[in-house]
Amino acid sequence: EVQLVESGGGLVQAGGSLRLSCKGSGFRFDDFAIGWFRQAPGKEREGISCITNTDGNTYYADSVKGRFTISSDNDKNVAYLQMNNLQPEDTAVYYCGGDIVAGWNSTQFCSNGMDYWGKGTLVTVSS
Repeated sequence: EVQLVESGGGLVQAGGSLRLSCKGSGFRFDDFAIGWFRQAPGKEREGISCITNTDGNTYYADSVKGRFTISSDNDKNVAYLQMNNLQPEDTAVYYCGGDIVAGWNSTQFCSNGMDYWGKGTLVTVSS
């Protein structure tokens, strides 16, 4: 059974940093794409950063480019999202998604979503 478990959310002041983790189990991590998606109150879920573990290809949404960094440790089955210079508009529930890489790149995964999801972790940025 594929499982994804997020951790690392919390409350931070504007300008601060957090690192989210996504621990995967039940699948070959290096065959998968992992993505970070977020959903703010009243808004649709958006893909903000994705990585294909087969080749390390990454995608960032414009809203987080230059501030967030995605990485993946295939030996530990963990993906990370380092978030710097957080702003109140980054407040959302952050979800880790996963899917087997079968021809799609990271941009396509972030645009179209994934088959497997974690339960989410809340990030709140105060002004």
